[in-house]
Amino acid sequence: MLDDASFSEGDYVVYPTHGVGKVESIERQRIAGHELELFVITFDRDRMTLRVPVPKAKQSGLRKLSSSKVMETALDKLRGRAKVKRAMWSRRAQEYEAKINSGDPISIAEVVRDLHRSANQPDQSYSERQIYEAALERLASELAAVERIEPDAATQKLEKLLDAA
Repeated sequence: MLDDASFSEGDYVVYPTHGVGKVESIERQRIAGHELELFVITFDRDRMTLRVPVPKAKQSGLRKLSSSKVMETALDKLRGRAKVKRAMWSRRAQEYEAKINSGDPISIAEVVRDLHRSANQPDQSYSERQIYEAALERLASELAAVERIEPDAATQKLEKLLDAA
C-alpha cells in the first residue's frame, strides 16, 4: 500500500475530476481473473460511487483533503485581482476546465476569482456562468469538508470574500 495514498473508511478525499468524496469501504474484487483491492468512494452531491484500484490511487490524483494552510492560500487568491486574459473564450474555457479538473484548490480559486461578477459588472455568458458555478461548487465542497461546515455556509463564505475584494 502506498504511504501517501493510504486512506481509511470514513476519510474524506478529493478526486480531481469529481471533487470531495468519502471512502465508504476498501474491498477486494476479482476482475478479469485478477484480485484487486479497491477504494469505494461515494460522492453525495452527484449520487455517484467510484471504485479506484488501490495501486492506481496516487496516479489517478486521489488525495487527502487540503490542509487548512492550503485552503487559506486558496482563499487569499479570491481576495486578489482578477486576471482577465485576452485569449479567445474557447481557449480560456479550456484552461479554466483544466484548472477545475486538476483538483488543486488554489487553481480552482483562480477560476472563481477570474469569473466572478459583482452586481455592477456586465453579465456573464451562459458558458462562463456554468464554469464559474462548477468552480465555486468544487471549492466550496472542499472548504466545507476542511472546516467541517455545511456546503451552503462555505459557498456564502466564498461569495462574501469575493464581494469584499
